[in-house]
Amino acid sequence: LFLAVCAVGIGGTFQYGYNVSIINAPTQHIHRFLNETWTSRHHKELSPDLLTLLWSVIASVFSLGGLCGAFIGGSMAIRLGRKGALLMNNIVAILASILMGISFPTGLFELLIVGRFLIGINSGIGICVQPLYIGEVAPKHLRGGMAMGTSIFLTGGILTGQIIGLREFLGGETYWPLLLSSSCFPAFAQLLFLPWFPESPRYLLIDRGDELSCAKALKRFHGSSEYGREMEDIQRERSALDGEEPKKPWQLFSDRGVRWQLITVIVMTMGQQLSGINAIYFYATYIFEQAGISAEKIPYVTLGTGACECLTALTCVSKNYVGRRYLIIGGYLLMTLWSIVLTFSLTYQELYSWAPYVSMASIFAFILSFGLGPGSGITNTLTAELFVQSSRPAAYMIGGTISWISFFTIGMLFPFIVNGLKHYCFLVFLLECSLVAAFVFLVIPETKNKSFLEIKKEFHKLNFGRNT
Repeated sequence: LFLAVCAVGIGGTFQYGYNVSIINAPTQHIHRFLNETWTSRHHKELSPDLLTLLWSVIASVFSLGGLCGAFIGGSMAIRLGRKGALLMNNIVAILASILMGISFPTGLFELLIVGRFLIGINSGIGICVQPLYIGEVAPKHLRGGMAMGTSIFLTGGILTGQIIGLREFLGGETYWPLLLSSSCFPAFAQLLFLPWFPESPRYLLIDRGDELSCAKALKRFHGSSEYGREMEDIQRERSALDGEEPKKPWQLFSDRGVRWQLITVIVMTMGQQLSGINAIYFYATYIFEQAGISAEKIPYVTLGTGACECLTALTCVSKNYVGRRYLIIGGYLLMTLWSIVLTFSLTYQELYSWAPYVSMASIFAFILSFGLGPGSGITNTLTAELFVQSSRPAAYMIGGTISWISFFTIGMLFPFIVNGLKHYCFLVFLLECSLVAAFVFLVIPETKNKSFLEIKKEFHKLNFGRNT
């Protein structure tokens, strides 16, 4: 089971984290490449406005690709299987790496845009299908701990991208095309290791009706002596579904039986993206400068933020013992607290010499709190747990689509929020975090150590009233 999590993670959420991270290091080199290419074609320099536009397209087309990937990921998981969809997804990543790698020697920045779009599609599919596979192969008592693989590989990808992007490695002017094309290595790794593992047993039995292959997969994952209970659980879910076909995303919106599950996924997904973590990373450089850290050393200090989030993900397997509900409420409440502290410390940054150090401590505390709650993979765990087999792929498509739209929206609006409110922007995120914590407290039941059918019964009371 552990090796299966690693095999799906390296080509799944690791790719997302890695490709979000590596684009920051070569920013100036790509600007220079765009200028030189434009000058050689048109014999005049690129205007600053057009340069900003081209760079914005290169940076943001990734999220557009991710949106497309999220939209087709569920359909691929149904048609090709969870494992088949992940394997096929690596072809997209390899093609994207080739296009980004040859953009500089060919002098075609358009290939860079296409490559970023394709790697966005790869990330969108990976984020959709990876937690779907993990959620379906995990026994219910290990589901929370195994789902941490999603968060661990995502934060590991961010940290790896930050390290590889340092000028001592591939972040220098000479090697930046290699940096952008290096995402082919996780794809090759998954193509090498994932074929050794079985397809999702739930998919094999419920969607394909292949009882023999399901039994073989369960024995491989859970052992010959332990697989019986999982087999019975899958058969009960299959009987409850009574041959129900996989649903389309739009069918979930009209199904009263999953109304509150769907609302939960939408609120949790939006809450994760709009929680203020992007503002924290935006303000990190400014705060480090105020604390007296030289500009040359700031990239190395910024590694600490990535390491901090990665460490939290690694140590957050305690979620399996504490429960999803308490951890996510606690994470959002702590983020609310650190937003207050950070707002005060930034307000008095110029007046007191100790204020920048309080701000630095608040940044790391906020990131730890994010990793404890919304960033710990709980959202993906809940999406797997709140829906039965026929609705699960469609739920992941909806959750992924909401996530990428929120990611794109915050990327577009965030500069205006910061320019308008300055450090008071954290008051907006404070309100958002406290509202999500209240929603979780009032609506979401604990799902730890419960089967998918038991969780469905819990939500039945919300969807149809207490007396039904």
